[in-house]
Parts: sequence; structure tokens; C-alpha cells
Amino acid sequence: MDLERLLEKSQKRQWKVGDLDWSQKPRDLSPEDEMTIVQCFTDMAGIERLAGALFEAQRRSAEDPTIKELFRTFVVDEVRHAHAAQMLADHYDRRKLKHYSVNPSLRRFAPAFIGALEHFSPSVANAYTTGGEIMLDIALLRSINDFVDDGMSTDVMRLINQDESRHVAMDFHMVEYYCSDAWAEKAEALPAKTPAEEVQAWSAITKMMYFAQPFFQDVFFRPMQLVDPSGKRMQEAFKRMQLLSKKEEVARTPLARLMTSARELYKNPIARKTLGPVLTRLVGLDASAMDDLFTETEARSVQGKTFDELAQETLALKYQSSSASRGRAAA
Repeated sequence: MDLERLLEKSQKRQWKVGDLDWSQKPRDLSPEDEMTIVQCFTDMAGIERLAGALFEAQRRSAEDPTIKELFRTFVVDEVRHAHAAQMLADHYDRRKLKHYSVNPSLRRFAPAFIGALEHFSPSVANAYTTGGEIMLDIALLRSINDFVDDGMSTDVMRLINQDESRHVAMDFHMVEYYCSDAWAEKAEALPAKTPAEEVQAWSAITKMMYFAQPFFQDVFFRPMQLVDPSGKRMQEAFKRMQLLSKKEEVARTPLARLMTSARELYKNPIARKTLGPVLTRLVGLDASAMDDLFTETEARSVQGKTFDELAQETLALKYQSSSASRGRAAA
């Protein structure tokens, strides 16, 4: 990846929420759809703020000045996305049917996650960023936009998509870096934690994991049941994450080994029956993401692909229209 070129794009393609035409009249919505849409955009604003915190953590740990500046622009992007999402929530809140606030599971998870970031290796922070961006970009935002099916949302999402494409490309680049020998040498040179620091770290990580599954369930999986009942897009996102973890360089990292081991154990009927809730809580995912969503042929094919090619394949998914959205548009 040409990081200088990516930085130039990130700097040139900044946009302002106020430049959009917010005078557009929303399409007619049922009371139920209005409440669903406003809540989705309210939660989206919270998710984007959390994404900004993740990029800020990576900015602080970055040593390369170009990478550090790229992450700074990404933080600016996410602040703008949060602002735009809240503006969309206000835009579609026509009837003032209820008071909307960020989902409680997101409110509990966010500070626990940010606290845990202080104890994570930068590679772990990058892994969570990559997984979150794939679910957000490939599944949630696309499906919300199709569900809304309105010009104002489309205008905003088009601009957010431009930013998110750069983010995902950078995510994959950093995954490759954290799998490299250069990073392994740096990681080995890091000072060991004291016993007190280890206790503090595990306490923060345990707290984060406790709140992770309710967060993903309430903010990602449950809304997706409404805006993409087929579940196709979330499965596409999970599949891309699973295939990335099958790439040889990624598969040997500690976090990938942990996630793979949990999923392999979950496949055992006895383990699933006795430890299923513990395992899904550990990885923070829905049970539907615990089974393999790829074929052996697909798993073998990722070995011969570059990380940039895998990123482009992932990004291509968000431009595929679902049959559901086509049917809605036709109606």
C-alpha cells in the first residue's frame, strides 16, 4: 500500500456535515419504522465515537509519522460520522414519538473497552478495529441505508462509505504489519508487566469481555434482524473475518489462536452444550458466527492473496445490492 497516497486522499477528501442539504423531506414512514430508524442512527453515533477512540489509541502507539497522521485523519472522520449519524436521527425523528438515547449495552461497553485498550497490545487494538469496521461497513451501515431507502440517508452514507473504504484498507495494512517479523522483534523488546500491572490488565480485559456480548447483540445483531432479516450481510462480514484469520500469518497470532480455539471447541456437541454460553461470551459474538462460514477451497485461496487484495475483496461486498433492497426499491 502507498501510505503517502492514502494520506493525500484522506486529507483531500474531507467533507463537512453542514455542506449537505438537510432541507430534504424524509419519505413517509410508519411509526414503527420511524422509531427503528431513529434508534439505529442514535446508536450509530455512539458506535462512531467508539471507533474514533480506537483509532486514537492506534495513533498514540504509532511510530511512523505517516501512519500517525493517517490515524489522526481517521479520528476526525469518525467524529464527523458521529455528528452526521446524530443529524440523521434528528432528521427522521418527525413525530417525536419517544425520547431516544444510546443503547445501555453500548454505554456500558464503551468505557470498559476504552479502559481495556490501555492494556492491549497495539496488534489486539488493530484486530478489534478491523473486525468492528468490517461488521459496520459491510453489514450494518449498508442494511440501515437500504432499510431507510431515502435520499438524505443515501447522501450521508455515500460520503461515510468513502471514508470507511480508506479505514478498511488501512486496517488490513496494519494487520499485515502486526504479523511481520519487524513487529515481533519490537514486541519481544517491550518491557514485561509487573504482577500488579498484569492484575490490572486482566481485570480491565475481563470487564470488557463481560460487556462485549450484550453490546454486539443489542447494537449489531438485533438491529440487523430488523434491517436485514435474511442475515446474509452479517454472515458475509463474519465470513471475511474468518477467512482473514485463516491466512497463515494471521492464524499464528495469539488473538487469532484464541478465537479459533474457542470456535473449534464450540463445534464439539458436548462442549457446545456445556460451555456454549461461556465460549460465545469469550469471543463476544453471536452463536451464528461460531460455525465455519467458508469452504476449504476459500480457506486455501486466501494463502496466495496479498492483504491488499483481501481488503479489496472485502470492500467490494458493500457495493453489492441485496435482493431485499431491490425489492423494497421496486415497491
